[in-house]
Amino acid sequence: MVDATPAGSSVLSRAAPPISAAVATALCALMGLLGVALRYAGTGHAEFWAALAWVAAYVAGGLGPLRTALAALRRGHLNVDLLMIVAAAGAAAIGDWIEGVVLLFLFSLSGALEAFAMFRTTRSIDALVRLRPDEATIVSGERRQQRRVPVESLTVGDVVSVRPGERYPVDGVVTEGETWADESTLTGESEPIAKSPGSQVFAGAMNGNGSVLVQLTKPPSDTTLQRIIRLVEEAQAQKTPTQRFVESWQRPYVIGVLSASLVTLVAVRIAHAAQWYDAFYHAMVLLVAASPCAVVVGSPAVMLSAIARAARHGVLFKSAVHLESLGRVNVIAFDKTGTLTTGKPIVTDVWSHRQADAPRLLALAATVEQRSEHPLAAPILEEARRRGAVLSTQPVKEFHSHTGLGVHARVDGVWVGVGREGLFDTHDAPLPPSLVEQAQSLRDAGRTALLVMTNLPQLYGIVAVADQIRPEAAATIAALKRLGIGRIVVLTGDHAIVGQAIARQVKADEVRAGLLPEQKVVELRRLAADREEVAMVGDGVNDAPALAAARVGIAMGGAGTDVALEVADVVLMRDDLRALPLAVWISRLACRRVRQNMIFAFAMIGVLVLSSFFSLPLWLGVLGHEGSTVIVVFNGLRLLWQRLPELA
Repeated sequence: MVDATPAGSSVLSRAAPPISAAVATALCALMGLLGVALRYAGTGHAEFWAALAWVAAYVAGGLGPLRTALAALRRGHLNVDLLMIVAAAGAAAIGDWIEGVVLLFLFSLSGALEAFAMFRTTRSIDALVRLRPDEATIVSGERRQQRRVPVESLTVGDVVSVRPGERYPVDGVVTEGETWADESTLTGESEPIAKSPGSQVFAGAMNGNGSVLVQLTKPPSDTTLQRIIRLVEEAQAQKTPTQRFVESWQRPYVIGVLSASLVTLVAVRIAHAAQWYDAFYHAMVLLVAASPCAVVVGSPAVMLSAIARAARHGVLFKSAVHLESLGRVNVIAFDKTGTLTTGKPIVTDVWSHRQADAPRLLALAATVEQRSEHPLAAPILEEARRRGAVLSTQPVKEFHSHTGLGVHARVDGVWVGVGREGLFDTHDAPLPPSLVEQAQSLRDAGRTALLVMTNLPQLYGIVAVADQIRPEAAATIAALKRLGIGRIVVLTGDHAIVGQAIARQVKADEVRAGLLPEQKVVELRRLAADREEVAMVGDGVNDAPALAAARVGIAMGGAGTDVALEVADVVLMRDDLRALPLAVWISRLACRRVRQNMIFAFAMIGVLVLSSFFSLPLWLGVLGHEGSTVIVVFNGLRLLWQRLPELA
């Protein structure tokens, strides 16, 4: 069924579209039945007309395999199609036209099913290609003149207009207008996403109910959509270790089957067959029984279906190799910041010596932090706005920033310091015991405690900041454990206390904290040294070394982050960890289906070969051989429509 083609070519040899293959199969069946009807009709020249119908059936069912076999021979390859053509010709030579027609019909039917499998798995790519419009409305000049132009003619910096209900033709940034976008075809995200000036939009996404202007940030040939298409195409073209193993012995196996059939022909004739007809018949049965069609197609039929199913749900596998590898993983390591957490710290607590002073304390801290460039200044200002705190309108005086310690300034005549304990050591400001005790308590809970001190005796407190755990993180890890992942490890550059607090909340098994990017690589190698198959999940921005070092690198794509698409083996196209159990489930199911197919196919070959030495009829050998091929193809196709389990 499948040609032993060079690496990188299509895994399924039948290039004909499903309709052509189906027509050929139908014609083979009709001509075969017509031949049977004519033979037993009892009319004049019945044998001649029946033979003519069977020849037509041979042409309909055998022309495709013959072309494939000849093309392979020109490249110096021997394939299964050659075995089937030889068997069908042998059946005709001994006058068993009906069995030859049955052989070619079933062989053609399995070929049509393979073509259908390829069609179903590549239809997702065709659907993605059709998502991007061929034309765009470009806006130019002071008068904002609009004209329709081919998308390929656009360049970075051009501005296009997108009306309600249209698809975005390019990747870009909204410069004017507000709307929402349906990005489900790219990321699997079912909820519409609000878009306003400054928001990213992606080619192929559906615009909502507002008109917007979008400025191109990438050339049309390098949009997220185009890169997704290329990734899926490359994934479908690559072959797994299982498939390469099968193809490595296909040529010697075909030579062995042909040689064994020839030896059987001679041996049976010499040993006990009274006629060459009987010996030739026995050789043809062995040839059909030993053909490895089901073995060869068993892996690609599954992997192609799995890649297509995953792509429909926003999970991109860069190759079938990574799909198979993820199915064997038993340890998953998670980066903390931006992966298990949102990467956007927020204020969790505002504590003051006298709780009634908390609003004023927050307002003073926010007023000072307005001048700071530290990342933790933003969440303090955001919390002050959220609580309606009134910031001082007077200029901040004597502002100083101390790297690694904090900031201080005078606000309305009040000295205010915000930072770590060391900041106040340098200013001879003793810390009250209650403040130190409360700060330690908050840090034990995994939060960053920023002390706020003033020169007023009773006005002091703490603003606690923490990176928030993704709402789906705990459920995702629970789902991974139900799927059989043995260990969940958190790798973080943060302090051990913070890492352990996160691990407790998501119920991870281990924490390895205080790690630089290169140290994460060392930890992954230590995990792999225990003979574990390790996957690494990161945000794709600063985890590139770790993603590359893991057996499988999985990146949070953020609707197609460039870095994620480049460095990872698997990309979750939306920032949602719930897609990870889906990826693991599809991978494990695919590996299980490949094993089922291999066991079934080899077992069927063994049964048929043994039966050929006990007077197995040719028609039964044909039915068993081609029937097993049909079964393994269907077993692979089931992945396309199998119901998803409740994972998270």
